[in-house]
Amino acid sequence: MTVTDLQELTADVRRIIPVLDAMQVEVVEAGRNVVAARIPAGPNVNHFGTAYAGSLFTVAEVLGGLLPRTSLVAEGGVPLVKSMTIDFLRPATTAVTSRARLEDAEIDRILAEYAERGKSDFELVAEVTDEEGTVVARTRGQYQLRRF
Repeated sequence: MTVTDLQELTADVRRIIPVLDAMQVEVVEAGRNVVAARIPAGPNVNHFGTAYAGSLFTVAEVLGGLLPRTSLVAEGGVPLVKSMTIDFLRPATTAVTSRARLEDAEIDRILAEYAERGKSDFELVAEVTDEEGTVVARTRGQYQLRRF
């Protein structure tokens, strides 16, 4: 996607989910296989001066919602998060970026199952890194692409 496309996607997700605007979520990558989002430290710090746990969770969780705009494009398809776990590995004091990847074979499986059944479950693993590249959190989400 071009910079303009990423800016439009960022504006769209911030409009759909207003708390993402308050967090200043920015979509920084949105391709067929990889999606990524970033949040600055400023509005996302806790009382210790490190990244707020809820912000780390959210910047990773939103990635599942980007996929129907990139690789899981299906008429009427809406992503739902069914469950998610997060491991907080290190404190973050800078902006952070979450990144997740889906392989082509998994994308094909999800789309075929969705076409047949109107829904398909999938797993999305994301890493959240600080500006130095240190992994500060890791999530494992169970999502469903569902026809609405």
